[in-house]
Amino acid sequence: MAICLFKDIFELFTLILHSFMRFIKLVLTSALLLVVVSSCNKYNKVTKSKDYEYKLKMADEYYGKGKYKIAQQLYEELFPVFKGSVKFEELYFKDAYCFYYMKSFADAENLFKGFLEVFPNSTKAEEVDYMRSYCFYRQSPKLELEQVNTVRAMGMMQTFINTHPGSERNKEASEIIDKCRAKLEQKEYRSAELYYNMGQYRAAAIAFTNLTNNYPESLKGEYYKVKTVKAYYKFARLSVQEKQIERFEKVIGEYQDFVDRYPESKLLKEAESFSHLSQNQIKAIKYEQTQTSAKR
Repeated sequence: MAICLFKDIFELFTLILHSFMRFIKLVLTSALLLVVVSSCNKYNKVTKSKDYEYKLKMADEYYGKGKYKIAQQLYEELFPVFKGSVKFEELYFKDAYCFYYMKSFADAENLFKGFLEVFPNSTKAEEVDYMRSYCFYRQSPKLELEQVNTVRAMGMMQTFINTHPGSERNKEASEIIDKCRAKLEQKEYRSAELYYNMGQYRAAAIAFTNLTNNYPESLKGEYYKVKTVKAYYKFARLSVQEKQIERFEKVIGEYQDFVDRYPESKLLKEAESFSHLSQNQIKAIKYEQTQTSAKR
């Protein structure tokens, strides 16, 4: 009997708890709906208002609260109203930032560019010039895609540094350039490795050579160079005999260049082994040619 009583009490408690949770959920939903309706009514009131000073004030208020979509819509409506006035500069400035904060970087870049054309002597010009460049950096795509915006960001940041030599933002601009270069290097490296793994050794050798030349400061420079030596060696091995001597000589030349660039490299012995193999291959080919001529 005690067990049955406990069971009844537990079921009653569960029922009350479920009812209470449904009530709380209903109250919260109603409160949220009320807030949304209230906000919509407030926005409709603002957007329909003919008091442009009031509308601008509310746009700034929305902007300050991080409601950038609403703020941007209001700023856009006010563009023709305040164009040419003393308030237009700040309006234009915030409108551009609205797009930036909404992650619409292409639109933001276009507006930052327009701001500089309209207000070239603004006290905000340096900041806007930097933000325009930064928008290209934010549009830098995944490594697998074309890196047009990455290259553009590098160029824009370098131009910013040259144009504003004393700017506090130059350190960050330089760091962004370095990040972009590292990204481009990684993309080129992936392509070079792909060529090598696919057995396209001549293309791989050229790609690794370009990496060495394009990124002389790279920490992977020694690796790129030894891969160049290896790729040219494998290319020579697969060549027709008439062209092998010339191509094995290319391997030896690349090894000598490796020695000149990285005389203390830990990869020197590996590169040297391919030079020795190439020398032996040349000797063997020349010996075979000599024997063939003698038989004739």
